[in-house]
Amino acid sequence: MRPDIDQTPRPDQTANLERALIAEFLERRGHTVQSVHALPEAEQHAIMREASLYASMKLTEVEQRARYVDDLHQK
Repeated sequence: MRPDIDQTPRPDQTANLERALIAEFLERRGHTVQSVHALPEAEQHAIMREASLYASMKLTEVEQRARYVDDLHQK
């Protein structure tokens, strides 16, 4: 291993986008990340599961679009 290589861990590039998408989903449902914590536990889990699935689908869409653009530029 070369000592001049930066070994600093890099933040997940999609983490901020994922958090924003979850916040967007919750806002559309009339909640915030903080207000969800005041809900009963079962309801918290259900809405956060839905928010997570929404964010995952949107992130997949973004990744697919990025691949499509890369493919276009490579041709």
